[in-house]
Parts: sequence; C-alpha cells; structure tokens
Amino acid sequence: MKHPLYVKICGLSTPATVEAAVAAGANAVGFVFAPGSPRTVDPELVKALVTRVPEDVETVGVFRNQPLDQVIDIARRAGVGTVQLHGDEAYSDVQELHGQGFATLRALSIDAYRALAEAERELWETERILLDAVEPGAGVTFDASELLAAPPVGTWILAGGLNPGNVAHLVETLHPAGVDVSSGVESSRGTKDIGLIKAFIAAARSTEATAE
Repeated sequence: MKHPLYVKICGLSTPATVEAAVAAGANAVGFVFAPGSPRTVDPELVKALVTRVPEDVETVGVFRNQPLDQVIDIARRAGVGTVQLHGDEAYSDVQELHGQGFATLRALSIDAYRALAEAERELWETERILLDAVEPGAGVTFDASELLAAPPVGTWILAGGLNPGNVAHLVETLHPAGVDVSSGVESSRGTKDIGLIKAFIAAARSTEATAE
C-alpha cells in the first residue's frame, strides 16, 4: 500500500478552522508569523489555538527572513513544535533550531531549488523540504516537469496553487511525501473556508486508497 500522505493546512487563525482541519484528518496546522502576509497572526492568539490541537498533530510556525533569535522567541511564546523557514535562511539556521528543540520544515521556491548547486541540494535533502511556487501564498502552481524527471531524494512536501480540485492528480503524478495548502482553501484572500478545508483533505486522502 502507499504510505500515508502528510497533509498540512496553513495560514489558520480561528478556533473553528483549526478544529475543522484537525477533525478532517490534517497531520499539521500552520500559523503565519512572517510580516506582510494577510494571514499573519500574533503568538498569543496561536498559543490559545494550539491548545485545541491534539499532540499527534504537528503545530507549525511559518517565518520568512526574520532574525533567528526572534523566530525562536515567537515560536516558544506561541507554543508551536515546528518552525518552517520560508526565506533565504541558511542550513545552519535549521541546525540551530534543531538544537533548540524544534522540528523544522525548510520551504524553497521551485526557482530557488533549481538554482541550488548539487552539493547544496544534497544538504537540504537531508532535511524535510517544502517546494513552493515562486510567490508563496498566491495560489499559483508551478511547472513541475523537472520534478518528474528528477524528484528530490529526501522527504519533500508539495505546495503552491494546490486546491481540492487538483491535489489528487498532482499527488498521483509527482508522489510527494505530503502536501501543504493555504490560499487553495480560502473563500477570499486570508479567509479560510471550512468546507474547502474538508474537501481538500478528503481529496488528498483519496490518493491513499489505491495499492501500488
């Protein structure tokens, strides 16, 4: 049988959407702390939301080009267990976060991933990586033909333009270890839709039903 798919719902900000994602079977819920996003939340709000999340569901704080000491401080105040870095952060930052007791996700735009030298790519592929569109959170897909020809060898998660209508096809085509969605489950930019969250998770999970 196929391995269970990792499903992350990102950019959450309300008790109802957190509870809906958990109830529908999400493996992870994400909260955006990067400045400038319509989904940015404060650590105190997230601390309250995290109390609604079972221990077996990953809680992820998303950061982008913020000082590492600030990242660690916010993540601890919010009570998240995982830090997702979504900017130009170095491999050493990920190692420091591990040393501070956090699990990590390292997001790379598809262009940034393509631009990596082979040694750099091999280094990042020892970590969990998330491959995203060039403009994260914009709901735009990217040309994944290169991934078909030479997929990452490590644990990688697909993001960028996913929605309930296309996630199953992309999972069956590209075989990522997981998927991450934000704008694809929104009724308007920054506003999550519970029905779309449920539909996305159901569609993603439908790929697990077939035997290899």
